[in-house]
Amino acid sequence: MALGDRFMMVLSFVEISPVLAPIMFILFHIIRQFLFIPVAIVCIAGGILFGSLLGMVYSMIGLTLVCSSFYFTIARMPKMKQKLLQIKNKFLGPYAKLTVGQIAILRLIPFIHFQLLNLCLLERKPNFRDYIKSSIITNIPLVFFYTVFGEFISKFSPSIMIMILLALSVLFFILREKVTVMKWKEFFPEN
Repeated sequence: MALGDRFMMVLSFVEISPVLAPIMFILFHIIRQFLFIPVAIVCIAGGILFGSLLGMVYSMIGLTLVCSSFYFTIARMPKMKQKLLQIKNKFLGPYAKLTVGQIAILRLIPFIHFQLLNLCLLERKPNFRDYIKSSIITNIPLVFFYTVFGEFISKFSPSIMIMILLALSVLFFILREKVTVMKWKEFFPEN
């Protein structure tokens, strides 16, 4: 069964069962990471199925549960954490410490790995309460943008999409942390 067929089967079930639909949609947010379905597609589907307001509420609940489960499981999965750290170091550098604003902007870009951004957020906010609060803050633009404007995104021309990506890149640069702290041993490595 193709991925699109599975997705359509889930959507038809949601339409048939209005009582279980929100619960199934929230659970689908948790399951979607194992099916390699981008967050943006699920948020767009939430806007189509439930409308903008309820779609945003259900998506926020689902993404908050995903972030919470990441917080509690990543410490028990050292190989996965190491792999995510290697990806982060490869693309962002070993000293990059993204701000909450930068993470919020990167969440808007569909091809950026969601769990990698959770790891960056965890590095910035190791306390659970601060981490969850920051994850909610970083998920708000994602959920709002893709739920409310999701149906219009497909109608954008390629030049508009390039302008949006350029604007997000400029915002990413503006919201960066201006100071990098390096330890003496890292600056002058011993041979």
